Amino acid sequence: MGFDAEILNTGFNPGSRLNKFSKTCGDAGAIASFIGRVRGQSGEVNQLRLESYPGVTEQGIEQAIEQAQRRWPLASVLIIHRIGIVAVGEPIVLVATAAKHRRAAFQSCDYLMDYLKTDAVFWKHQSGPDDGEWIEPRQQDYADKTRWSET
Repeated sequence: MGFDAEILNTGFNPGSRLNKFSKTCGDAGAIASFIGRVRGQSGEVNQLRLESYPGVTEQGIEQAIEQAQRRWPLASVLIIHRIGIVAVGEPIVLVATAAKHRRAAFQSCDYLMDYLKTDAVFWKHQSGPDDGEWIEPRQQDYADKTRWSET
């Protein structure tokens, strides 16, 4: 059992990593996961370039995992996030959470993904056939994040 976050500048196999993760979850009754991939957007995107702020990005992810642990009784967490050049169809991110019951696994996985989409220190640049642009989180990403506001 563990709480692990990795930033990789090379590709990874989400199925293999999820299988390995599931074998380390002890008696957890539920595992929830999310795999994010580069969308092709009808030929408008050729690749995505992701950059991080070494040390700061990892620290933020670790803090998000700690917050998730305080909110839900988690047995284990795995976050893998790519940096560098990622081609259309390749995985960018894997978030997996394990808990005794499904609701905690689902909600914590969703919570961590919302953190990665809105607050994690990553810069994303997508390149298309004609040009490129920096990508910011969408308004819907911020709206989704408000579900987790503690009152």
